[in-house]
Amino acid sequence: MKPEIMIPLVGHVNEFRMQEDIVRKIASEVMKEKGVKISYLVGTMIELPRACVTADEIAKRAEFFSFGTNDLTQTTFGLSRDDAGKFLPLYVQQELLPSDPFEAIDQNGVGELLVMGTNKGRSARPDLKVGICGEHGGEPSSVEFCHKAGLNYVSCSPFRVPIARLAAARAVIKEKSGTKTRAKKAAAKSKKRKIVSKKK
Repeated sequence: MKPEIMIPLVGHVNEFRMQEDIVRKIASEVMKEKGVKISYLVGTMIELPRACVTADEIAKRAEFFSFGTNDLTQTTFGLSRDDAGKFLPLYVQQELLPSDPFEAIDQNGVGELLVMGTNKGRSARPDLKVGICGEHGGEPSSVEFCHKAGLNYVSCSPFRVPIARLAAARAVIKEKSGTKTRAKKAAAKSKKRKIVSKKK
């Protein structure tokens, strides 16, 4: 397990490059002073829509991504999480939104940015480790969405960990049972074609 240093709120690769250079310079100085050599990773927190759109550029330098879905939700919706609690319950009650986007990932909006950022990042760095951190990481529908999107991990508050683990296990079981069902249907279709072929 390598230590990971995460640079937050990056919107442009040049911001990341500047901070990464500082991190690596200081790390090199400290390791030289202490007479040790430690292998580590430098990555970024993806919290801005622009970072998702330009994730391929950022991933050329960043060695891992962690989506800060709380802030990504704020910047995508243009809402302050501190103020939104006063009116979001009414949005949900009046069906303007299916659920509070700070409780469950808004899959059609924020989720699409997350998928885009992941795919673009891995197009530049195929082995890119990607995850999310924040309260969404302990919400079952969000965990399942992250699994489908191909993320490596979710991170959440300690009290939400049991829920996250259960949701992750359920997502894998659901995926495997869906694969088996599709395989059975494909086999049945193939068998049917063979029977029809024999009758001819």
